[in-house]
Parts: sequence; C-alpha cells; structure tokens
Amino acid sequence: MDLRKTAAKHGEDIAAGRTAPVELAEAMLDAIAAHPAGDKIYARTMPDRARAEAEAARARARNGVRVGPLDGVPISWKDLFDTAGVATESGSRLLAGRVPSADAKVVALGAMAGLVSLGKTHQTELAFSGLGLNRTTETPPNIHDPALAPGGSSSGAAVSVAAGLASIAMGSDTGGSSRVPPAWNDLVGLKPPVGALSVQGVLPLAPRFDAPGPIGRTVEDVALLTAALQPGPAPDLAGATVSGCRFLVLESPHLPSLDPATNDAFETALSRLNGPGAFLTRGDFAGLEEAMSLAGVLYTTEAYAIWGAQIAAHGDVMDPRIRARFEQGVAFSGVDYVRAVARLDTLRAAYRAATASYDAVLLPSVAILPPPIARLEEDDAYFIAQNLAALRNTRVGNLMGIAALTLPTETPHCGVMAMVMPERLPTLFRLGAGIEAALVP
Repeated sequence: MDLRKTAAKHGEDIAAGRTAPVELAEAMLDAIAAHPAGDKIYARTMPDRARAEAEAARARARNGVRVGPLDGVPISWKDLFDTAGVATESGSRLLAGRVPSADAKVVALGAMAGLVSLGKTHQTELAFSGLGLNRTTETPPNIHDPALAPGGSSSGAAVSVAAGLASIAMGSDTGGSSRVPPAWNDLVGLKPPVGALSVQGVLPLAPRFDAPGPIGRTVEDVALLTAALQPGPAPDLAGATVSGCRFLVLESPHLPSLDPATNDAFETALSRLNGPGAFLTRGDFAGLEEAMSLAGVLYTTEAYAIWGAQIAAHGDVMDPRIRARFEQGVAFSGVDYVRAVARLDTLRAAYRAATASYDAVLLPSVAILPPPIARLEEDDAYFIAQNLAALRNTRVGNLMGIAALTLPTETPHCGVMAMVMPERLPTLFRLGAGIEAALVP
C-alpha cells in the first residue's frame, strides 16, 4: 500500500472501494511503529481511537454514506490540539501529564468529517520557535537529512506527512509554524486568517496571531482539510491557472538576504509563472520595517501573559533559550502593548491599500536553508540568528493579518509563498493550484 499518496487520492480510493479505511489506518500505525524515527515524529499515537474511527469510516463507505472526501483518511495532530483522554502537552515538560477531557473543536469537526486520528506529533516547546529543535522532548528529523532542522514549530506535523506516517496533518501558525516545516520538507502548508478555523481547545501562544494550519502534499489536500474544519464546501480547483494573474514580488531591504540556493529556486519559480502568462511586479512595502519592529512587544507580551505564571513557578524544566524568549515579555508595559496594537492596525490598512491591485504577494517561504541541529544545540547566538532568519518572511503574513500558502519548488527545502487578504482565502486555493501546476517541470 502506497502511504505517500495524497490525502485526496486516499479519499478517492476509499470511495471507489480500492482501499479500506481500517487497512489504511493499520498500515499507518504499523509504519509509525516500524519507522526508526517514529518516536521522534509522534509524541504519542492513539491506536484505539484510530481503529474505532476507521471502522466507522469503513461502515459508511460500505453503505454509501461517506460524509466527505476525506472520510477514512488518516491525520496527525500537533501536540497542542486537545484530544479527549490523551495527553496534550505542547512539547513542554511544563505541561507533562496534562490530559484534557474534551477534543478541541477542530479535532471534533475532523471526526465529524470522517478523519481518522492517528496521534499527536512533536513540536517546538510551547510553539515558540521556527526551527523545530526541541531539547526537552524530541526533535523530528528533516525528511532529507536527519542532521538538519525540520522547521518549527509544527515540526512533527510536517515530517509525519513527508515520511508517509500520515496522509495529512494539522499544525498551527503564529509566526510561520505551518509554513517553515512544510517548506523545509517539500510540502504545502497554510496559514489561514486568524479566526477562520477555531482555536477552542488549542493551547495558545499569542492569541492575536494564533491560527490552526493544515499541512499536506498538495494544495487540494490542504483545501479539503480546511473545508472539513469550517462551514462551506471545498473550493473548486478545476482548471486553476495563473494566466492573467498579477503578482507583487515583495522585495525589501528589511527582509533577510536569501541563501543562494533559495534565491535560485525562487527565481526559477518566478520564471515558470511567467510562462503561463502571469504578470510579475517587484516592489516594497514601506511599512514593513516598522511592522517587524513591533513583533517583539506583541508576541512576547501575549505569550508571557499566558504562560508567565507557570514559567515563573516551574520554568526550570524548560529549554532555557525558549524560556528566555517568553521572559522578554516582562520588559513591556500595557501601554507599550496597546500602542503597538494600534500602530499595527494602521500598518495593516496601509498594506491592504498598497497590495489591493494584485492577485497575490509572493515571497520565498523561508530565506535560509535548514541549519544543522548540532550547531543549533551548541551555539546560542547561532540559534537566535537562525530562528530570526527562518521566521522573517513568514512573519509578514502574521503581522499583516493575511492568509498565506507555501508550496514546494523543484529545489529541496525551498518553497514559494503566496499571500492574500483574509477574505480571499478561497481564491488563494485556486491561485495556489495554478502556481502548483506552473511549477511542475
């Protein structure tokens, strides 16, 4: 059985009777157990739940009453989505043994859509780093080289799909966490607009920016999962093209210098978009530097407001570098935070006006290639610099309050990111499918 099929293809095979949900779930569970890094990817599996959900999906398939295109398809959940009766610890010993009594709303909606929950995946501690390194639990291996960082904070979510240990995954995104890992593992990842998918029962980091983020092999997979977790049908992707689309290629002195391989991959992708008739304009957004400067007060203040009391009491069990990031929030006052929020709202309005005439804004998903884990573990200054560089491009989408989609290019570890205004999320899927088609050699 090919476990690396797209989620959409697995769903089609179930609908056609070519694949039975129970056999698919068992094959996935067996693959997780047999994989040499299975315990570095999954914090814990949920075999009893997976088997029960797969049995129910099989019965629906036999009776011709499947509840959606992903009915019977296996999914992994980042370890910050509550699952009833199963530990949810957000990758931190600070929350060791925390067992919720109810599912997060998106987990419950996933079950209603027929998804088969395999388990919980490892992540960056409390979701507060873009590199994927977790020195207190486990660091999942990059799909290309286990010596390289997998990207974070949804590290295990992305690797579970890339390794064929889940058909699709749910991560989350506060500063890039459902885009950096897909980019570094050659997948598609979405940061939806804040509020598009429920965060009820999802352990928070910075609520103004937190968003559940679907991860899959294709734009179709991500679109189907998004549709399963919110009201309304999946967007029609048939015949999607970039022909006639106008893209702003965001170039700014306030973005980090690109690794040469990343730059080459991005320029090749842009040339492929030109082929089908897209129109590309290169330009800057003058407010980007100021928006970036507000990130420190906004993120750390919210994060410390939520976790500060527990960190003050038990922070010795945390990675000191992650703890230090949270404790930066102590330096800011309520006045600082309120002023930053107001200023960011003004900059968001300016960004909307500056980009309104374009179908999407394009960026390399991540400016750098995945750094070596060994050096990240040993060198604090290198860790800080690489973390900032990894999140710099993705954070544009979070700070501007928009929807963003990363897609793989031909070059390993290198993605291209398309960003649109929040109300245009359905359009983003069609644009993404068009970009995906154009990037195929």
